[in-house]
Parts: sequence; structure tokens; C-alpha cells
Amino acid sequence: MTDASNTRHIPDRLQSNAARILKSWEVLLLGVAILIFVANSFASPYFLNAWNLSDATFNFTEKAMIAFAMALLIISGEIDLSVAAIIALASTAMGAAAQVGAGTFELVLIGLVTGLTAGAFNGVLVTLMGLPSIVVTIGTMSLFRGISYIILGDGAYRGYPADFAFFGQGYVWWVLSFEFVLFAVLAVIYYVVLHRTNFGRTVYTIGNNATAASFSGIRVARVKFILFLLTGLMAGVAAICLTSRLGSTRPSIAFGWELEVVTMVVLGGVSILGGSGSIPGVVIAAFVMGLVTFGLGLLNVPGIVMSIFIGLMLIGVIALPRLWAKWRA
Repeated sequence: MTDASNTRHIPDRLQSNAARILKSWEVLLLGVAILIFVANSFASPYFLNAWNLSDATFNFTEKAMIAFAMALLIISGEIDLSVAAIIALASTAMGAAAQVGAGTFELVLIGLVTGLTAGAFNGVLVTLMGLPSIVVTIGTMSLFRGISYIILGDGAYRGYPADFAFFGQGYVWWVLSFEFVLFAVLAVIYYVVLHRTNFGRTVYTIGNNATAASFSGIRVARVKFILFLLTGLMAGVAAICLTSRLGSTRPSIAFGWELEVVTMVVLGGVSILGGSGSIPGVVIAAFVMGLVTFGLGLLNVPGIVMSIFIGLMLIGVIALPRLWAKWRA
């Protein structure tokens, strides 16, 4: 007979936590990412090349930087659909400065300040004037990109400093690009902010019940204003990387990215209604979307088909949980 005293028992709490993790959306999404990776390796003989895999990260790193801040904003119950237009505005501002001889430091500063200013403008309209964020950011989406079109028309800005190209084209070590390293660092920072700080718990509280949060002493408007600032700042960072990678600025830069950013966030398990979500989910969703778009690109699938796929993915991710809940009920 087995000595019961020598038998190791797993506490119920650990069992429940392990079961919860295995049943989580993040684990399911990770499985999907692995399947897509394997499918891409069979679909194209060039996929497993180290440099090709490194190039694949450019399909999602810039969008994921914005998605981290967007995740916090959506969890709080708000949304920003002007992020792609902020990229266009920041890139235009940097391009105009480059034409008069601004250096790399000045260009980076201009990109960040433009993003912060645009985010603050959205934040003021939403938090101080009480306007719905979806209406405000649809309006500023047209406003910011319209300013870029007025300044540039059908033209383009070029002639950026040579060292400015490092942000979008440089490599830190072997196949690890600067953009990917920045993406990884930002993922850790936003994970700590959302999941390990009082500010992150405040964001969840506001997203679940803003009225109750206000009555409990939380300054809801200030927190949301900070989140709009962060989203604008991340759009500015993405503008720096994207402009550096392309080496030019056109008013159509990053056109349609707002859909992909929101899709990335929702696919990562963030509830579009607010109150729930995680940064690890957004990170895995970024890899999923990057692998999908890169794999389709290797198969010479037209860009319009990719857009259709992303739109269907967004609809499916939002609709399937509700259909599942109704079916179970």
C-alpha cells in the first residue's frame, strides 16, 4: 500500500488557478498562433528564414505599440479611432521640420509632442466636455488627416537625416530590430502598469462601473485624460518608427490602421464594452495578426483580401462570445 503521508496533493486553489489559465483566452490564442506559424512554414519555404521572420515583425510592432495604450483606454470604457490620423499628423510635422534642417533629436521630439498634443485634444473633448469618445475621435480622425492633406496635397516629404533611419530600419543585435526590442520593452511596461499597479486596478474599476468609481473617490476624468495622452503618445512613437522605416511622409501614411489596432486589442481578449482584458492577450494577438498578414504576403495574396480578413476577424471576435453565451443560455 502507498503511504498516504508521502503522497503529494495539489491544493485546490492551485488546481483551480491552473484550470483557469488553461481555459483562458490567452492560451487559446497562443495555440492559434502556433498553428498559424506551422501552417506558414509549410505554405512557403522562405518563411523559416531568420531574416524573413525578423521582417515579419514589422507587420505588427508599430501597431502593437498603439494597441497597448488602446487596450487600457478600451478597458476604461473609451476608444480612440484617430490614432492612424495622429500618425499622419505627427509624420507631417516631422517631415516639415526635416525640410528646414531639423536633426534627429528634434524630429523625435516633434513626433512625440505632436502625438501628445493630439491625445490631449481628444482627452479634453471627452473628459471636460463630456462628449462620446467614438464621436469625438471619428471627427478628429478626419481633422488630423485633413491637416496633413492640406499641407502636403499630393506631395511627399523626404530628405530625413541618415541616422533617423535607425528607428525603423536599425538592428540592435543580429536579426533583432530596434522596433521589436522597443515593442518588447513597452509590453513589459504596460503589463506592469495594468496588472501590477494601483493605476491599472483603477482602470479596471472605471471600466466596470465609472459611476461607482467616481463615488468611491476615483478621479475618473483625470484617469481617462491620462489614457488619451498615452494613446496619443504611442501614436507619436509609431509615427517615428513608421516614418523612419519608409523614409518619407505622405498624407495617406498608416491609412486604415485604426481598424487593425482595434482588431488587435479585441482579438487579445479586451472587452469592447470595457472592464476586462490583459496585455499578454494583446501581445499574442499582435503575433497572430503579424503571422497572418506575413503569411498571406508570402503567398502573394492581394492587400484588399487582407483587409477583408481583418474586418471579418473583428466582427467574429466581437460576435462569437455573444453567440456562445446565448447558445449556453
